[in-house]
Amino acid sequence: MSLLSSAIFGLLFASVPPSPAMQTAPPPRLEISEGAVEGSLVSDGAVRMFLGIPYAEPPTGSWRWREPRAKQPWTGVLKANRFGPHAMQGQPYGDMGLRDEGASEDCLYLNVWAPARPDAPKLPVMVWIHGGGFVAGAGSEPRQDGRYLAQRGVVVVSMNYRLGIFGFFTHPELAAESPHDASGNYGLMDQIAALEWVRRNIAAFGGDPDNVTLFGESAGSFSVSALMASPLARGLFHKAIGQSGAFFGETLRALRREEAEKRDLAFADAAFHTHALSDLRTVPADTLLNASLGPHARWFSPTIDGAVLPEDCSAIYRAGSQASVPLLAGWNRDEGARRALPGLSVATLPELTRYAVGRFGAAAPEFLRLFGANDDASAALAAHELSGADFIALSTWRWMEAHLRTGHAPVYRYRFDQPMPLTPDAPAGSTGLVPHAADIPFVFGALADIKNNWTDAHRAVSALMVAYWTNFARCGDPDGPGLPHWPQYVSESGFPVMHLASQAHAEIDGERERYQFLDRAAANR
Repeated sequence: MSLLSSAIFGLLFASVPPSPAMQTAPPPRLEISEGAVEGSLVSDGAVRMFLGIPYAEPPTGSWRWREPRAKQPWTGVLKANRFGPHAMQGQPYGDMGLRDEGASEDCLYLNVWAPARPDAPKLPVMVWIHGGGFVAGAGSEPRQDGRYLAQRGVVVVSMNYRLGIFGFFTHPELAAESPHDASGNYGLMDQIAALEWVRRNIAAFGGDPDNVTLFGESAGSFSVSALMASPLARGLFHKAIGQSGAFFGETLRALRREEAEKRDLAFADAAFHTHALSDLRTVPADTLLNASLGPHARWFSPTIDGAVLPEDCSAIYRAGSQASVPLLAGWNRDEGARRALPGLSVATLPELTRYAVGRFGAAAPEFLRLFGANDDASAALAAHELSGADFIALSTWRWMEAHLRTGHAPVYRYRFDQPMPLTPDAPAGSTGLVPHAADIPFVFGALADIKNNWTDAHRAVSALMVAYWTNFARCGDPDGPGLPHWPQYVSESGFPVMHLASQAHAEIDGERERYQFLDRAAANR
């Protein structure tokens, strides 16, 4: 570990001696707008943790596929010491270890971690949106546990939201009964409802409702880009962090409502031989989920519904109609890991050249030049990097560029470069990858909760990222004393990118021409 890394690690994660009073302190209890809640003390009494607080009424029965309703007040004291059920979902990803008691259609719960002894009356608030392709995930994952960020003087909130067919099914009858004349996007509406809960209640936990940072990874990052564009979320957050993804690409395109409704009606007819809304609302949740994952499945995700998203995100940002908030965004070095390009089986130089001619036509030589493909080894790397651009990087780059042009707010860009530990069976000479989602436990400072062969270098990078993210939450600028300088992403400085690794540093974007080329090529298709 470098001297700088050692200093950062020691500064940020110095142990907090437990207070003798905290050893026998009663569970924390406070009043919010819906009633009394009782949590627990963790991290040697340094953090108050409140799990499984309902932020909306259950979206079940006749309330399936409706806008979330604010939770009605309860009597007595709500014991907030276990995670609420996660949203109905399949298991498409093997890296999600959920710590709750299982799935339920009644899933609209959130969690709060706050310092037990806040050093200021109004602390910055960080609201996390989990990833999972809008079909999986929950706030109970150990790699996104908020206690470690809370030790750095912020209040952390995570929420569950409706997923898959439960969160994004569209139907003309739903539009007819909606006060917004819209259908779909119930998962995004849940996220907005959680932000409204934060505005009402976060002061009771020591948080500042006027200093809220929205952050998320993958589908959570897509959500952040969408909520910045949504008029229904305006004023509910004041800074934004996007980790790998935005609604500015083809990987997860937001369909227009009319197109989505046709597809969803066809799905319902094929799966249930009816598309009557009254019938579909009586289908048991497990049956509905299994049908959405079966032979008639389609990917249910956000749509341009006319209310949450009145237009395509790119059009909203182009018009400068998004929220004018500071944005910190980026992606991981190896987003393309284990993702082959469609139609390219072996990435040798001849094969990649044929692929490039088929995709880019007369511009194929320019692609090969920009991606440095001149032999088989460099062609394999170029295919890997193009796959990552197609999957995540290009859409995230477009998001930052759009906000830079019209957002009237600072933009900061990063790339997460810290390789993951190698497995014992890795071939000699192998180097670790930095795949999709690898950044999550680093941002949360949660490496200790994730079994892996972490080194002091990994822990130092995590401490560095925790410092940058919490600094940004405080004041909209990730920089801080003792940290490698992180400049704004502006043309005057050559569009600098912060490379987050054991030797963290900012450098001029050396891949800008690549993304400009891919952007032009997509526009010409």
